[in-house]
Amino acid sequence: MGIPKQLMPIGGTTMLGKVLDALLCSQAEEIIVVVGHKAEEVVKTISGKPVKVAFNRYYEQGMSTSIISGLNLVDKRAQAVMIALADQPLISNRIIDKLLEEFRKQDKGIVMPIYRGRRGHPVIFSLKYKNELLKLKGDVGGRQLIDRHLDDVFEVLVDSEYVNIDVDTLDDYAQLA
Repeated sequence: MGIPKQLMPIGGTTMLGKVLDALLCSQAEEIIVVVGHKAEEVVKTISGKPVKVAFNRYYEQGMSTSIISGLNLVDKRAQAVMIALADQPLISNRIIDKLLEEFRKQDKGIVMPIYRGRRGHPVIFSLKYKNELLKLKGDVGGRQLIDRHLDDVFEVLVDSEYVNIDVDTLDDYAQLA
């Protein structure tokens, strides 16, 4: 796309800025931003925000390395992690809070949104899955783990298609504007 997509402008900020604003306005207790490509440039755009930054030296090896980098900074007292994507700038704090509330209420280790039968993001994983998340390889997120533990998944019905919309192409980006 020419520049890191998380730095592309949207609504007076960047895609990453929109995601961070939603997280910072939510009930999330700790926010860790994983940076890789053009890390210094990305860090400059979020300076001053109350977040931790994890530097992923192995970002070219795929999404699994970002998950691992972020997990290494998670507070030892945490019970779960939410994996939110920087290319989903339309996710609201309302959706994030709904997922967090359901995680607290349900007796399930994985909580994820579902819109019109389609699973989306962000996804919450109990830290009982930390070792499995740390073993992920390549350009995969938690999908393999979800598929292995279907009996421990709680799907939260949401009224927002944004849980299924991410920006992977310039056409995707143009549709946001």
